[in-house]
Amino acid sequence: MFGYIIVNKPEMKFREFDVYHGYYCGLCKKLKQHYGKFGQITLSYDMTFVLMVLTSLYEPETTRSKERCITHPFQKHDTRVNDITDYVAHMNILLTYYKCKDDWNDDRKLKQLVLEKILYHKSGFSRNFYREKWKKISHLLDELSKEEQKDNQDIDQMSGMFGQIMAEIMLYQDDEWKELLSRFGFFLGKFIYLMDAYEDIEDDLKNQNYNPLKQLYKKPEFEDIIHKILTMMMAECSKTFEQLPLIDDIDILRNVLYSGVWYRYEQVREKREKEKEENNV
Repeated sequence: MFGYIIVNKPEMKFREFDVYHGYYCGLCKKLKQHYGKFGQITLSYDMTFVLMVLTSLYEPETTRSKERCITHPFQKHDTRVNDITDYVAHMNILLTYYKCKDDWNDDRKLKQLVLEKILYHKSGFSRNFYREKWKKISHLLDELSKEEQKDNQDIDQMSGMFGQIMAEIMLYQDDEWKELLSRFGFFLGKFIYLMDAYEDIEDDLKNQNYNPLKQLYKKPEFEDIIHKILTMMMAECSKTFEQLPLIDDIDILRNVLYSGVWYRYEQVREKREKEKEENNV
């Protein structure tokens, strides 16, 4: 979907990466099972992280297998699947469907329109089985789209709306962990939304697309402000994360939250600073 919630691979043990990749492949398998090859191309690291958090919390029976696929045709790889994998696969499609709608409205890319129509056609079961969740998330995404069309520059409000969407996705079931999972998803969603805006700011300004950081970008202290905001989002997210009774794969999850999420940020910032230096020469 976005690809910001990823692992810092150099800091992981080989065994840990195999576990992480097993869940990633398991999600890919379920996307293909439910949505075919078009479902597979929506696979994201962000939702793999959601899958692993929920799996660590609820500890469902997880089936492991060794399989080949198109990406790895010559060597079997570890695949991990459980009931939560199905849920996350459906939520992944929901988000990708609306991301395609948004991309089509912004850039008029035919590829996004075609994928949007295909995913909607294939999501009949999901829209029926998770009817209330589709309604809630669809409403939130529609409201977010309306505010974007108004060129709303309230960073907290706009990121908060996407935070509500991620909060809803984290709520796998209504139980004692509802409040913590909702808060965790909320700040994770805010981080993703702002990180996406931060990476796209130049292109959005060039193409006259919406971006909630448009006014802030004019300030000379833009980079410092964004870094502080993103740090606050992840601090709140991590604080809530540590209150959840997670044991399984905790080192992998902490690798993502405390290190991996900053990988793309550092890449974007370094590239931007390098371009500014070259322009000033």
